[in-house]
Amino acid sequence: MFIFDAHLDLSMNAMEWNRDLRWSVAEIRESEQGMTDKPDREKNTVSFDAMRKGNIGLCVATQIARYVKPKNTLPGWNSPQQAWAQTQGQLSWYKSMEDDGWLRQITNKRELNAHLENWQKNKKNTPIGYILSLEGADSIINLDYLEKSYEQGLRAIGPAHYGPGTYAFGTDSIGGIGVKGKELLKKIEKLNLILDATHLCDQSFWETMKVYEGPIWASHNNCRKFVNHNRQFSDEQLLELIDRKAVIGTALDAWMMVPNWQRGKSTPEKMGVTLEHMVQNIDHICQLAGNSLHVGIGTDLDGGFGKEQAPMDLDTIADLQNIPVLLTKKGYDSDDISNIMNRNFINFLRHTWT
Repeated sequence: MFIFDAHLDLSMNAMEWNRDLRWSVAEIRESEQGMTDKPDREKNTVSFDAMRKGNIGLCVATQIARYVKPKNTLPGWNSPQQAWAQTQGQLSWYKSMEDDGWLRQITNKRELNAHLENWQKNKKNTPIGYILSLEGADSIINLDYLEKSYEQGLRAIGPAHYGPGTYAFGTDSIGGIGVKGKELLKKIEKLNLILDATHLCDQSFWETMKVYEGPIWASHNNCRKFVNHNRQFSDEQLLELIDRKAVIGTALDAWMMVPNWQRGKSTPEKMGVTLEHMVQNIDHICQLAGNSLHVGIGTDLDGGFGKEQAPMDLDTIADLQNIPVLLTKKGYDSDDISNIMNRNFINFLRHTWT
């Protein structure tokens, strides 16, 4: 089945983890043997080869670079200008992968439809399609830079990531959107960018809902019902997104899937984390909506974690092909499964784009 993955940090892996995604997953793991600088060394799950094997022909791919103010202990850059430069390096990598025939940027409905048709007719010779998204807006020095990003192909943006940001407060922080946040939201609306609600803290989320009227999705979020943490959305937040015709992509970071996960101590095997936990989140959103039209896949695989913090029955991203089987066992029919695996996000884009 064709899969749309709504959240992959491809350029971060290439630029900060120094992974050549043209290699196979096995080759990347072999190249990282003995490395200890990051907890997921030798445990990556994503490569272009693995995406093709899993028929993941379209994804939302990120730029990400946090600006951290003095005394903020989160990792990041010391100025917005440095953060902007980092995102430009990431963009340069995407463009080089386009030049090398591995990726194709999708920015409008015509390109989307052409890509899907090409993938169906000649998958082997069609580059993987990607939609450019910015995870956290701290690198947007001022709103002129958002215009520049749009011209470069940016089509989705999350105002915050972890902690306090320039435009909004994110995961594990408390605060609102303020004047700058409201100005950013107006500009996002004007450009018809997709607002990614992922990572907004509760206060920033609800303040955003009061003033923002443009297209919105949550690229990689799970349900607070199962893991009671501010990174997940409450039923009230999920219903708000559903009411706004959003699509929520369910994620595969283990700590977001089972309660009481201890970073660096818990393992997927000991905690029993499997792809069925993703299906559990998918099903809950479907039950809230009363249909299968508002949920999809947004794995966040290799988003700073690997097999050490992913479902134990997933070796590479290609194993997403096991999800339709699990959904069938849950009672979902073929139409529902198509909605979840690809059609909801594709239809969202067709409705949003001209």
